[in-house]
Amino acid sequence: MIAEWIKQAAARRGDAPYLEDAAGAGTLTYAGLRRSTAAWADGLDRAGVPPGGRVAVRLPDPLSYATALVAILGAGRVVVPLDPGAPAAELSRVLAAARPQATVCDPGEPERSIRPNGPGGRAPADHPASPGGTGGIFLCTSGTTGAPKGILLREDQLGHVAAGVARHHRLTEADRGYCCLPLFHVNAEVVGLLATLAAGAGLVLDRKFSRRGFWELMEQQRITWINAVPAIIAVLAMSPAEVPPAGRVRFVRSASAPLAPSVLRRFEAAAGIPVIETYGMTEAASMITANPLEGPRKAGSAGLPAGPQVRVARLAAGRYVPCPARTVGRVQIRGRGVIREYAHNGPPGAIGPGGWLDTGDLGHLDQDGYLFLAGRSDDVINRGGEKIYPREIEDVLLAQPGVRSAAVIAAHDEVLGERPVAYVVPAEPWPRGLEDALREACEAALPRPKRPSAFCLVRELPLGPTGKVARHRLRELAAGAA
Repeated sequence: MIAEWIKQAAARRGDAPYLEDAAGAGTLTYAGLRRSTAAWADGLDRAGVPPGGRVAVRLPDPLSYATALVAILGAGRVVVPLDPGAPAAELSRVLAAARPQATVCDPGEPERSIRPNGPGGRAPADHPASPGGTGGIFLCTSGTTGAPKGILLREDQLGHVAAGVARHHRLTEADRGYCCLPLFHVNAEVVGLLATLAAGAGLVLDRKFSRRGFWELMEQQRITWINAVPAIIAVLAMSPAEVPPAGRVRFVRSASAPLAPSVLRRFEAAAGIPVIETYGMTEAASMITANPLEGPRKAGSAGLPAGPQVRVARLAAGRYVPCPARTVGRVQIRGRGVIREYAHNGPPGAIGPGGWLDTGDLGHLDQDGYLFLAGRSDDVINRGGEKIYPREIEDVLLAQPGVRSAAVIAAHDEVLGERPVAYVVPAEPWPRGLEDALREACEAALPRPKRPSAFCLVRELPLGPTGKVARHRLRELAAGAA
């Protein structure tokens, strides 16, 4: 499928740019992508990596990384994307789970970039391959709550979801996307690289997001849509004076973490650009739900099912049954783009009867079928038997004008078991009396058990590569301070 997309795009749009470096360091045309795919296929054949074999990719710059990833996938191999900045221990865990036959860590031509992992300059023959010898992507979850889980996304899954993303966002050959998200995560790979390929469009890759000069860059690069995370949108919303009138940019796509309704409204008021909130996960090859481009967009909602079937369920008499509308339960999914099993170290019972995958997220569906997420099941705060969802407190905090970002976690309580504690990053300069203002806002909006017992003002929240708050690190801080 991916090889055919490359062939068709090269025939139709040969000299048109597929990928460009935001700093002007290079461009890959569709014709160049087809040549690169052929070169990688030849190089992998010579190295002894068969179709369906696994190839780890760890390259420093986005353009080289993206070119190798798509070309190796088009050559019918399984890509194992690695974080170029990961410590040795983390890389060892991922490599032990994936067992790649070769590694690519030098930019340049395949013949000098491929390093077989077996003796004698050849790839070992006993390593795993994808079913039927087709391409795919092997990813590991972040492992913040335990050992990383290995996930093999087959080529047909990737193509199915990428084509769905392109349709939902109405991407055409006239579009030019912007992506500064890490290429070793599923969002940038499927929503960025493969959906762009499916549409025959263009994508500008940036090494790192920077607020300074951001909108000028969007104008210079003729960007029509932006692939972002809530942390980026929040930073842009804090600087309304730097936002130009809406023009070429059709929408900003928000993914990887919940976006507070107050941040969405602040950004849209300043930029005049709609924000499309979405929800996805690696096990579904990215997108699960999305708000529509046209039609009702509900602030605070992850949108409508946009590929997989989605249900919210609860346990009753030993089996899961759907919850009524507006009742919080476990978010479960199934469909063509959803894995049927974990490739390595998957939790028992994650995929239940009927092929329903339990996402580990909690949420509810409203009367119109829009999904509202309440948080991860392991982030719920149990205060004397009352369940408290961090997001409902965070939304109150983020609505305050002096707050840039916030996260709420459970801290130990000797009497009630757990209590909510808020970590808040103030806007610059730090507003005076912010802690008192936050306490008053929570008293006005939340019942007593849900009010944070403490407000910790910090300069930054610990974030993962995709912009999600690393709550386990905040919990470690809270435990150390107790």
